[in-house]
This record gives sequence, structure tokens and C-alpha cells, in this order.
Amino acid sequence: MNEETTQNLPNNGLLQILARLDSIDARLTTLENKVDRRLQETRPIWEQVLARLDNLENEMRNGFRRLERQVGLLAEDVLVVRADQRELEQRVSKLEPESAQ
Repeated sequence: MNEETTQNLPNNGLLQILARLDSIDARLTTLENKVDRRLQETRPIWEQVLARLDNLENEMRNGFRRLERQVGLLAEDVLVVRADQRELEQRVSKLEPESAQ
């Protein structure tokens, strides 16, 4: 760019540009203040949500551990019952006469 472009501005052109920049700066400051206020309003809500999610995560983890233990116990019980059933079947088959088979 050459210097002629800036030299050809009307006398009040620079003042108009500076005024426009001041206006933009004021609007931006107002917007920043509004955003800060909204963040301050919503921050406690967000912190409560995070705390609830953390609590829910802990409850779920404990629930899954309890469920895992219960399934383990159930599997053990099923194995014991099946072993007892097999033993009973063997005893019954010994008691029955072989001709009935």
C-alpha cells in the first residue's frame, strides 16, 4: 500500500474510525461482562451436576461389584446342586436293578 490512501482520508475520517473502534470495544466489554455473569450463575448448577454424576458413578460401581459377587455365588450354588444331583443319580442307578435299564 502506498501512503496516498491514508493521506486521502477526510479530516474527520480518522476520528470516525477511532469512534467506531471505541464503540466496538464497548460492545465487546459489555458482552464479556454478560458472559461472565452467566458463567457465575450457571457454575453452581454445573458443579451440582458434576457432583451428582460422580455420586451416581460410585453407586453404579458399587452396584456392579455387588452384582458380580451375587452372580459368583449363584454360579457356585448351581455347581453344588449339579454335583449333588449327579451323585444322587449315581446312587439311584446303583439301587435300581440292571434289568430295568
